[in-house]
Amino acid sequence: MNKTVFWVDQILRRTLMVLMASIVLVVCWQVLSRFVLGEPSSMTEEIARCLLLWIGMLGAAFAYRTGQHLGLDILTRKMPAIWQQRVALVLTAAVVMFALAAMVVGGGQLVLLTYQLDQMSAALGIRVSWIYLALPLSGLLIAFYGLCQLRCLWQKIELTPAEDC
Repeated sequence: MNKTVFWVDQILRRTLMVLMASIVLVVCWQVLSRFVLGEPSSMTEEIARCLLLWIGMLGAAFAYRTGQHLGLDILTRKMPAIWQQRVALVLTAAVVMFALAAMVVGGGQLVLLTYQLDQMSAALGIRVSWIYLALPLSGLLIAFYGLCQLRCLWQKIELTPAEDC
């Protein structure tokens, strides 16, 4: 399992690096074309918006994996170890269920709906469903990481931290 998680981590990390570099380049070009050349590029704003959506959604999955997401553990830290594990199991299961129900199923329905309605991006000329695909994909990643965490919690083993990958 650690090997699979390692490869998913590497792919996600590299994808986020490429997306971040891309948004920096796109925004720099937008500023350069607007203020230096005096003729703003027509596509850069929409490209940046799409990249930001993908970075936000995939970044949320990576933040969940690395434990950098917002979490309140004031109460759980004061509990006995056995209760901490039980609460972690319940909360992780809830995250997995939310990721599957809201992000994968709901996001998948959104992708399907925009595909069926043949909605096209105004400036880019691509299907909006490709842009919205970030939602179910990040939901799958969060559910995958959550299931791995559930397995590790159940077996009382530690999942290899993402920083060590």
